[in-house]
Amino acid sequence: MLVAAEASGDSLGAGLAKALKHRLGEQAVRFVGVGGAKMAAEGLVSPFDIAQLSIIGIVESLRAYPRAMARLKDTLALAEREKPDVAVLIDSWGFNIRLAQALRRQDPALPLVKYVAPQVWAYRPGRARALAKAVDLLLSIQPMDRPFFERAGLDSVFVGNSALAKDFSQADPARLRRALGTTNDQPILLVLPGSRPSEIERVMPVFEDAVRQLKAGRPDLAVVVPAASTVASAVKARVAGWPFRAHVIEDEALKDDAMVAGTVALACSGTVTTELALAGCPIVVGYRTGAITYGLLKLLFKPHWVTLINIAAGKSVAPEYLQDAMQGSALSQAVAARLDDPALRQEQVEQQNAALELMGRGMPDPSDAAAEALLAFLKARPAVMPPSA
Repeated sequence: MLVAAEASGDSLGAGLAKALKHRLGEQAVRFVGVGGAKMAAEGLVSPFDIAQLSIIGIVESLRAYPRAMARLKDTLALAEREKPDVAVLIDSWGFNIRLAQALRRQDPALPLVKYVAPQVWAYRPGRARALAKAVDLLLSIQPMDRPFFERAGLDSVFVGNSALAKDFSQADPARLRRALGTTNDQPILLVLPGSRPSEIERVMPVFEDAVRQLKAGRPDLAVVVPAASTVASAVKARVAGWPFRAHVIEDEALKDDAMVAGTVALACSGTVTTELALAGCPIVVGYRTGAITYGLLKLLFKPHWVTLINIAAGKSVAPEYLQDAMQGSALSQAVAARLDDPALRQEQVEQQNAALELMGRGMPDPSDAAAEALLAFLKARPAVMPPSA
């Protein structure tokens, strides 16, 4: 059983499923659970659309609580019906910690694995103890995770960050330009407003304002909006009302092409910033959440930045504009500076590359490492997997 409640978790779940099928054989493993389009491509049939669970913010979470609890019951019913041999709960702390606790009560013998740790090194270290009580194994994607959880008594395996293993070698910028009908010297601005409905609601309007200002002085600027599957309909609906042309991309190969072809990216904070850095695209980061959530995070969050490449570098490599600082004029100025200055773009790309090295770029495929760790864990439980597997 694989459970992912957000687009980034859907990617991780699909990678793990593919790696398990490669190791065990297509017919030797079956997947049930919750996921998005990428996990569906690996054979998982989700009982509901995970966009219902892509929630961030205290107020938003309170409003969505009844819906999330209904989906939790649906997931528990699926587990009761399918009797999985192991459950892997991917990221999405709020939903999956409750699911882990409920699965433990429902079937105490079911092995439970958490894939992606809550960032206890950044804030709320007490979650390490809560997770240790709820699951049997942690597959972590950050090297700083393990000491916190092992002190809490939870076996942990560092498998690496799949975003750092993303391969852009087959990306073709010329293919994207042909699809858009742009010339080779025409600048391309990527606009990535997030993968949660709340991010489209809070971030997208400000990004639109910034792009409107940029287009006013740069009519030849090509605007490309790669859309996550969880919010594609909402993104297309908003972009349809923009007073300028923008190209919404849903095809995964074209998204990779766009990241390599992009002159500058205006991106919502998240996994996509690491992918953009790997593609060699300079990034300007914007983010806004609810006022109450932001106030609490400012009190609890230890790092000075929210973007992983900035945290790794220990400085502002990709400029961040958060909450009230995320204004269309500020974003447009930061993007314009990079559109107009090739040397500034090159300097930022070099600093992004240095940060990626600190984060562990070049490690073996994390999906393979996660599959290996999961199978080793199951082989130690002979009631789950026969020794010959």
